[in-house]
Amino acid sequence: MTGIWWVRDDLRLHDNPALTAAADEGPVIAVHIDEQIEGVRPLGGATRWWLHHSLSRLGEQLREHGVPLVLVSGDPEQLIPQLVRDSGADSVRWSRRYHAPRRAVDARVKSALREAGVRAESFEGYLLHEPWTITTQAGSPYKVYSAFARACRAAAPPRPGIGIPSPLTGPADGVRAGGHEMHAWRGGAHVEQILDHRAWLPTAPDWAGGLRQTWTPGEAGARRKLDALEDVLDDYAEDRERPAVAGTSSLSPHLRFGEISPHEVWQRSLELGRGTGHDTFRAELLWREFAWHRLFQLPDLAHRNVRAQFDAFAWREDTEELHAWQHGRTGIDLVDAGMRQLWRTGWMHNRVRLVVGSFLTKNLRLHWRCGEQWFWDTLVDADEASNPFNWQWVAGTGDDAAPYFRVFNPERQQERFDPEGRYVRQWVPEIGTSDRDAPIVDLSASRRDALAAYEDVRGASGR
Repeated sequence: MTGIWWVRDDLRLHDNPALTAAADEGPVIAVHIDEQIEGVRPLGGATRWWLHHSLSRLGEQLREHGVPLVLVSGDPEQLIPQLVRDSGADSVRWSRRYHAPRRAVDARVKSALREAGVRAESFEGYLLHEPWTITTQAGSPYKVYSAFARACRAAAPPRPGIGIPSPLTGPADGVRAGGHEMHAWRGGAHVEQILDHRAWLPTAPDWAGGLRQTWTPGEAGARRKLDALEDVLDDYAEDRERPAVAGTSSLSPHLRFGEISPHEVWQRSLELGRGTGHDTFRAELLWREFAWHRLFQLPDLAHRNVRAQFDAFAWREDTEELHAWQHGRTGIDLVDAGMRQLWRTGWMHNRVRLVVGSFLTKNLRLHWRCGEQWFWDTLVDADEASNPFNWQWVAGTGDDAAPYFRVFNPERQQERFDPEGRYVRQWVPEIGTSDRDAPIVDLSASRRDALAAYEDVRGASGR
């Protein structure tokens, strides 16, 4: 009995319920589809870079077990049934997704397979709690993080990890899909050839040098970060706020691509202790969870204001100011440091993300979607939930953005969290020289203008 494991954002062998269920019944064929789904935007440049390398390393892992990784592109509603027919598989299993357009595709695929007599099953694994399991007493979704987090902590605890399936094997014969032999995984050429053909890696110019120096995509890199978690948790509550200190877990891109299970991360944090730093770290995991639960309810999160009164907000349009923000040329030290760190490494410290987001939406009053789209293209951890959710939160348009009119002062934030200037000087070495850009906006005046504009929104909503 051969089963297909439909790989999505669960690029791991450890603690993967969908893969384990497939392996328990016999040989496994792994399939990843470069999908074309209406209502789903293409990956950004940084996440394409990451996915290329993560799939390459997953292919290497699977080859050690004799499991083929089949890479195809197109419509999964056509490709999955075709792969079933061509491979002779009698089951398909996958990890659940939570964005409405993807859920709709998965439901139609499941229905079509079952009608054809093929076992089709979906499994948890990307979140700690499925969105329909954490609700108010009235059965409605939570809209405020603090209440949501309390409900999560009161619910059944996340399960422990389940390790790598044993045995994990592939079919003895080659696999055919669409008329093309798929047994070249034994030499590894097929996966690499397909990935190269997809052209997800930048070449002209190659802007990924800093990403290569900073990250190791794949499950092995994720597990090394997990093993290093004990180095940061004791002081996590304080150090996570200091951008010049390596005080965070750096697990976010690995969680984004499912190279590590959130259940394993949660469990490891419990094993390491229950101090303030440990509790703060778990609160961050629940913030990620909250974003996905909100996307489950609000599929247009990346395009539509959660607070409808902001549909009439007086956003400005200024291409030059947006370009200066994108490339770290605003003349505001902490903002420029963060934007340059982002461009170089594909990541930005969370405290600085708040500052640069507030600066764009409050001081410059440029639409949050401009920032969200830039982060979507440049962050290695950009996902469909956290990226728009956090942008709406900092812009004040989200449903848990309180106070929604707060403006982060970059200079005060730098004094508090980078008092020696180590972070800003690392990324903006020309500070204090004639080459330094002049500020493109007056922080005090722009703050007053922002508060006035937000007060107009508040008045128009009758609040």
